Amino acid sequence: IPTRLNQVCGSPFLKPFFLKTPVRVVSPLQQRRHTLPASEFRNLTPQDAISVFEIEREAFVSVSGECPLTLNEVLSFLDKCPELSLGWFEEGQLVAFIIGSGWDKERLSQEAMTRHIPNTPAVHIHVLSVHRHCRQQGKGSILLWRYLQYLRCMSGIRRALLICEDFLVPFYLKAGFKEKGPSAISVSNMHFQEMEYTLRGQAYARRNSGC
Repeated sequence: IPTRLNQVCGSPFLKPFFLKTPVRVVSPLQQRRHTLPASEFRNLTPQDAISVFEIEREAFVSVSGECPLTLNEVLSFLDKCPELSLGWFEEGQLVAFIIGSGWDKERLSQEAMTRHIPNTPAVHIHVLSVHRHCRQQGKGSILLWRYLQYLRCMSGIRRALLICEDFLVPFYLKAGFKEKGPSAISVSNMHFQEMEYTLRGQAYARRNSGC
């Protein structure tokens, strides 16, 4: 994997094209085989912003011709709320990541695309991205599972929200999300469904989980 991860699949609107046939996550024990000795899961920092932005930009410019999150917005989220991000690193290289921000309303609005509101009970998941060399390995679903477990470890967080296109609704339903209906957010005439995950119970204790 090159040092600068400039070719990937990912999306701030959670369009994980590498997950056309998602790997079913059944139990924590079954996932342990994916955690290699050289792998780690940790929060992203502003120093990771360039790699993150290149991942996002390559994915979106090739698909829709524009990049919804600017570099300044990526930097802002990683500066204001790095605790709401999670990166998967292998041998020091970023291979997959999720970026979230705080939100304080029942539904997502256009404002949620660029704003972080601290100390709120909800997290807006902006981005789920995986490096192109790591597709078809279930990393997207595993990282999402770990991220939701990680949120359970954080005091006061009760919900995770996201928007996605219709064809991805079944994937997020399998991950435990529920439909909230059409989203008020639109970008370049694209329309989305809003999904919600309710955080209940205790997180599974897992190596490198951050819990």
